[in-house]
Amino acid sequence: MTGPMPFPNIDPVAFELGPIVIRWYALAYLTGLTGGWLLLRRMVPRWPGLGALTREDVDDFLLWATFGVVLGGRLGYVLFYKPGYYLSNPLEIVQVWHGGMSFHGGLLGVAVAIWLFARKRKVPLLPFADTIAVVAPIGLFFGRLANFINGELFGRPTDVPWAMAFPTGGAVPRHPSQLYEAALEGLLLLAVMAALASRPAVQARPGVLFGTFLMLYGLARFTVEFFREPDPFLGFVWQGATMGQLLSLPMIGLGMGIVAYAMRKRPAAQTAAE
Repeated sequence: MTGPMPFPNIDPVAFELGPIVIRWYALAYLTGLTGGWLLLRRMVPRWPGLGALTREDVDDFLLWATFGVVLGGRLGYVLFYKPGYYLSNPLEIVQVWHGGMSFHGGLLGVAVAIWLFARKRKVPLLPFADTIAVVAPIGLFFGRLANFINGELFGRPTDVPWAMAFPTGGAVPRHPSQLYEAALEGLLLLAVMAALASRPAVQARPGVLFGTFLMLYGLARFTVEFFREPDPFLGFVWQGATMGQLLSLPMIGLGMGIVAYAMRKRPAAQTAAE
């Protein structure tokens, strides 16, 4: 019987410029945001229902999205995962370099950024949210790769042939659950969203893509949590479910509701023709 696959043990620091330390995690955020921004710039001019939204508006939204991801992700981690600790140590809330980000919080942050931006620029909310939903898996993919490089958020013990022993997980072979998430939440979700976005019938029903993203991400995250080691300071939260699973259930329900709402409405093209 062979042992676990060797963990690549990549240095979390990508490079250093004097006192400036650039980590792979920061580069993953930057790459994900930049990739989504470039794809969004291509989509906006041809997307129905966006009115006078321009590529320059997309450039401006990149800053809004960045603040939404960082602030929402940090506050989500504080409120969902360690509220008691940060209540006792409030100054550490701003110390993001110590780690601690929540995707579900980041999603809420971006959702607020979308709503505020659409209101300020007088952009139709659901068509704009649809375009953001198409490009969001790019950031998820790179973020999960960064989790793998950092050797964090690893999986539960297993004897599958591709199991790995992570540096902070002891000598026990574990699921590389970060790669599962990169594949499901990143690559597969991006392929599905892109395929749906190419269909005029879907474009004509604002909200379908945004709701589909919420639903499919929630399902993917809920599934992978069965292979991912629960957070050590939380463990299983309720009836064998992890915090990630409990937070994903409202996403699935909300996504289904938004899709149902969008499907009940008349297609945008038909409404415009009348």
